[in-house]
Parts: sequence; C-alpha cells; structure tokens
Amino acid sequence: MSIATLKDLYIDQLQDIYSADQQSLVATRKMRDRATSESLKNALQAGTEGIQRGIEQVGGIIKKHDANPTGEFCKGMEGLVKEAHARAIDAEDIKDEDVRDASIITQYQYMTHYGIAGYGTAASFARRLGLEEDAKILQECLDNTYGGDRTMTEIATGEVNREAMA
Repeated sequence: MSIATLKDLYIDQLQDIYSADQQSLVATRKMRDRATSESLKNALQAGTEGIQRGIEQVGGIIKKHDANPTGEFCKGMEGLVKEAHARAIDAEDIKDEDVRDASIITQYQYMTHYGIAGYGTAASFARRLGLEEDAKILQECLDNTYGGDRTMTEIATGEVNREAMA
C-alpha cells in the first residue's frame, strides 16, 4: 500500500494493530496456559478476550474503509512474541514457577505497551481525520489495554514478584 495521505497512514496503522493483536492473542493464550498463579491465569484469560474484541473492532473499522484487515504484517509484534517464547513460554531454564509467572507478566506488558502505542496513535489520527466513531472505538480499545496493563502491574506487585523472591 502506498502511503500518500494521513488517511493512508491511518489505514496502514490499523492493519498493523490488527496483525499485532492476532499475534499477541496466540502468545497470550500460551502464556495463560503456562502461568501458575490463579490471578495471573484469570487476567491472561481476560486479556485474550480483550484482544479478541480489539481484533473484531479494528477489523470492522478497516473494512468500513474498504481495506483488507490483513494488508499488513506487524514485524514489531513478531519480535515481541519471539521474546515471549524465549523468555517465558518456552524458557525451560526457568525452573521456578513463580519466576516464570513474573517473566510472563513482563512479556505480556511489553506486548501491551506496543498495543497502547498503536491504539493511541490510531485514535489520534482518527480524531484528526474527523472520524469520531472510529476514534471512540479506538479510545475504548486503548482504555481496555491500559486496564490490562494496570491489572498486570497489580498482580506483579501484589503477589507474583513477592512469591518469586521467596
């Protein structure tokens, strides 16, 4: 896709978010399956549900603009997912389950922060383009992503990091 206008860039960014969310959904499910803390498992389950909603919402926005949701592959999230595999999902060198849970939170938050940047940028572009309905949906996705990040911080500081120190 040629990017000549802010609208072109907006669609490109939405496609990037769509791809990033699809990749992070798979990784989040795997992290959920490896987690041992019940509160972490529950938060990751809620995260998968939120990511799935984001995929549906962003896909709908892209289609509304007569574009293909799968028109872009997010290399940034690809790298973050590889890190999640290496440092949490497949990290056989992490023997302590509590330390693995702490690593899972770390990797999830890296992916979440990528999502925060993407949703925030896209919402800003939508507002500038006068696409208020799009902006509202993207702001909701952004708020939900921030909420998931805060939940992970609460779990880390309230339980998991303490257990990993024991």
